Amino acid sequence: MKLRNILYLGIIVAGLASCEEEETFTDNPETNSEITDDPEIEIEDFVYNGLNEFYLYKDDVPELEDNYFQNQTEKVAFLKEADSPEDLFDQLLAPVDRFSFITDDYNSLEDRFDGITGATGIKYGIGRISGTNNVFGIIRYILPGTSAEEAGLQRGNVFTEIDGQKLTLNNFSSLIDKSSFTINVGIVENGQIILSDEEVNLNDENYTENPIYISKVIETGGKKIAYLMYNSFIANFDNDLNKAFGEFKSKGVTDLILDLRYNGGGSVESAKDLASMITGQFEGKVFIKEEWNEKYQNLYETQNPEALINRFDVELRTGEKINSLNLNEVYILTSASSASASELMINGLDPYINVVQVGDRTVGKFQASVTLYDSDDFNKEGANPNHTYAMQPLVFKTLNVEDRSDYFTGLEPDIVYIENLSNYGVLGEQNEPLLEITLNRILGRSPVNRESIQRIEFEQLGESGMNNMDYQKMYISELPKLD
Repeated sequence: MKLRNILYLGIIVAGLASCEEEETFTDNPETNSEITDDPEIEIEDFVYNGLNEFYLYKDDVPELEDNYFQNQTEKVAFLKEADSPEDLFDQLLAPVDRFSFITDDYNSLEDRFDGITGATGIKYGIGRISGTNNVFGIIRYILPGTSAEEAGLQRGNVFTEIDGQKLTLNNFSSLIDKSSFTINVGIVENGQIILSDEEVNLNDENYTENPIYISKVIETGGKKIAYLMYNSFIANFDNDLNKAFGEFKSKGVTDLILDLRYNGGGSVESAKDLASMITGQFEGKVFIKEEWNEKYQNLYETQNPEALINRFDVELRTGEKINSLNLNEVYILTSASSASASELMINGLDPYINVVQVGDRTVGKFQASVTLYDSDDFNKEGANPNHTYAMQPLVFKTLNVEDRSDYFTGLEPDIVYIENLSNYGVLGEQNEPLLEITLNRILGRSPVNRESIQRIEFEQLGESGMNNMDYQKMYISELPKLD
């Protein structure tokens, strides 16, 4: 499978740290969208036409101007200059775009959006110890029912080798892309990485990951505090998410801690519904607005302005009634891995309730994409049977009701804490540092002094899944309708 233009993180930190509306497209008669008859460039033609039509940053790419070609012959000549569909796609992206991508296998892409993937069972970050070339992986959490759980691996275990090869700046990206591999196992102790003689073989297996990793109610200090660790906005699990909120509601929770520290994003519709579960008192009000390229922004504003608005609602896309907590405050845990729909939650809720962000600065992704197929209207129905290429270009940016957007450098936390490898803690336990900080804030308790705990300073290089198609994506399921 070929995959291009996936983001590689290079953010210096002190810890390791896609709204689905019922939508369709209308035909466009412009010259640049005419389909060529040359089978050698049918995929390149699809790539060009899709970007020319919908790409958010179309105005920043001269070659995508509607009158760039004088005639179809010029266009065909231009397309034939590309070495491959991927090469053309990369050529037509704006410099500001870190997130659009193309794939030659849309079936795998659709599976990933449904949470179906292979899994060795470890979710980890990759870092380099500051001032050295020592590269290592740190396990953040283990997926239940996988080879990693069976092997007894735990959060906080570290590794420096994959299949006997030492991780380096030059090879870590390719090594972590393996489907099955063996790692050495170590721990962090007294501010140092200590390796053992143990090796663990991790097998890639078909796996559907439930993004609801932890859901519990913590009763302490006279309060009932809901804690939800939610690791991806996946539409197939919206009912499960709503069920968790139903349980929170039935137990009379007074506060909510939403842990998005490892959540790279997903469905905008799922984010909107989660925001409605947290609140409930803002039915019909604007959660988030969309801003498309100039052509489609004008079309939607004149023909279907409601398509540009995502409102707080009372039902899931399945028609199930949303369980709402009607809260006026929420605590959201973030890290340098929190992106797209996770950031959308903070930005969309902030004008309405008190959002207390705890942790590290987020990635800085406020744009959403959609899957474009090689068909007359770019939807899957009628897709060209000769190939399985699809594109996932950025098509709109998101703004909250106060028009806040363009947070390229991420969202800054109200309470700063970067995970310390020497004191990683157990997720969901009250003494896990990030959770403990938040609980202390809710209960008005004095903060714990952690200055005496030695910290490993390092540069974050990447994380598990960074080469995957759905990495840090925020997306809609279909193109919005036009009259």
